[in-house]
Amino acid sequence: MADLEQGRVSKVAGPLVVAEGMTHSKMYDLVRVGDEGLMGEIIEMRGTLCSIQVYEETEGLGPGDPVVSTGAPLSIELGPGMMGAVYDGVQRPLDVLQAKTGSFLTRGISAPGLDRDREWEFTATAEAGQEVEGGDIIGTVEENELITQHIMVPPGLSGRLGEIKSGTYTVDDTISELTGEDGITHELRLMHPWPVRIPRPHRKRVSLFEPLVTGMRVVDTFFPLLKGGVACIPGPFGAGKTVAQHQIAKWSNAEVVVFIGCGERGNEMTDVLMEFPELVDPYSGEPLLKRTVLVANTSNMPVAAREASVYTGITMAEYFRDMGYNVVLQADSTSRWAEAMREISGRLEEMPGEEGFPAYLGTRLASFYERAGKVQTLGASEDESSPREGSVSVIGSVSPPGGDLSEPVVQNTLRVVKVFWALEDKLAYERHFPAINWLVSYSLYVDKISPYWRDEVSEEYKARRDKCMELLQRESELAEIARLVGVDSLSPEEQIVMETAKSIREDFLQQNAFRDDDQFTSLVKQDLLLKMILLFHEKAEEAHSAGAALKDIFAAPVRERMARAKYLLEEDMGVFDEIESDIETQLVGEGRRGGER
Repeated sequence: MADLEQGRVSKVAGPLVVAEGMTHSKMYDLVRVGDEGLMGEIIEMRGTLCSIQVYEETEGLGPGDPVVSTGAPLSIELGPGMMGAVYDGVQRPLDVLQAKTGSFLTRGISAPGLDRDREWEFTATAEAGQEVEGGDIIGTVEENELITQHIMVPPGLSGRLGEIKSGTYTVDDTISELTGEDGITHELRLMHPWPVRIPRPHRKRVSLFEPLVTGMRVVDTFFPLLKGGVACIPGPFGAGKTVAQHQIAKWSNAEVVVFIGCGERGNEMTDVLMEFPELVDPYSGEPLLKRTVLVANTSNMPVAAREASVYTGITMAEYFRDMGYNVVLQADSTSRWAEAMREISGRLEEMPGEEGFPAYLGTRLASFYERAGKVQTLGASEDESSPREGSVSVIGSVSPPGGDLSEPVVQNTLRVVKVFWALEDKLAYERHFPAINWLVSYSLYVDKISPYWRDEVSEEYKARRDKCMELLQRESELAEIARLVGVDSLSPEEQIVMETAKSIREDFLQQNAFRDDDQFTSLVKQDLLLKMILLFHEKAEEAHSAGAALKDIFAAPVRERMARAKYLLEEDMGVFDEIESDIETQLVGEGRRGGER
């Protein structure tokens, strides 16, 4: 380290350290602070002084302590061994650190992100002498039963491959050499580093069209998210964010899940770490952890590391995207990340914005969310006619104080995301789960997803969805009148609207994540449920017009079968025809009897 620039500490203010004598260092360079070598990152430079946010406790540091620049930005290692791992915010493997230090992490301790001793079976797909460029796949490693890692030429490199052979290697072994046009030779390994603050390059962005199916009916039908899209799920404590996240991680049709615990309470992250290994991937029967990467950075860890954890997670997601995978990234919660920015900003004595958050809060949030998307990746594709494509879908949880959706983090997030799932404690207290308010939430992807619904589900799916939304909004208006003067004061047509909306809420929107027959619903089944409810609405209006009493219509025996239809298994879809036949028979029968009276 003798040739690396060394300065000294001049001031310590919590996680912020000011150092002098670092004139040749650059913004976002990684530094080691103090005799223990605490990890930090340069975030501001003023003349000969540089401000460093330290990712570990700074207690005991003082003026005069050494600061050594590594000359490189904060980077993470990308390669085999990531799946199922649990990292902290700067990609230190927590299981390795625990084995070294016990229950509590020692300051200054570090460990490589990828195991240097583990050997992997590498299968070469490129040949010696082949011309390759950044993003080209030169071989594969079967990480586990679910994920095959495609070993790629790091972005920015190109040239002629040297000798390359299949065999057993560690991530640090050289598998081939790449000689560029300038004659410089680069060693290629199973892994390569990447700076977390720089988005990984791609060929071009691709228009989104395919839904990220979650199995949650209120999400998939009313407020859908597309693969490569961005969503925000804010809500107060106890409204069901964690269960919703588990559902998305388990059931979404993405191949890879990246879960970032960004400053959440330690007990909540413990729940994730305890429950994720027990979750079974429904598509393969293997443990869900085999297609999951966890970044655990809880609220009792150093504040500055929260910001790093978000960039660490999104960089991992982009790496799997570049292989051609669809990735879903969940950040829980971006509120804690924003609070970390607020603290560092205050220590830097910057001019505060709304509620003390930095004025650049919106810019930072936007720069994170815009790293989502569906892209055409770098490198040649196996099939020349269809380029390699991958996607990163980002779902950011927000924990506004007291569930206040007007606070700055929520509002700045809503400016950049396209889907808003508003959790509401009132619905949660009423035991209505998922507690997503259908009157406040929205999705700007509905028009984009319509062709997919039309081709893959049914021609009428979107029309049924829109009709149900209309009925729910009409119910909200009528509920105010009913509270004041009673339901009986409403016209019969309005009472039928109220009854149908109740059926939509209870028989469609309400879903039990702990019932095997209700935790996931396919798009086809969701369409059949809507069709059944709207048929009841239509026949109820006809029966009343024919003279049937409302109480007889609402008490028809078929209502019980309708209520239990959401528990039908996917292979029992034919039962919907029987229920629809019963609706026709019973309500038309009520109309005839009413007419005779």
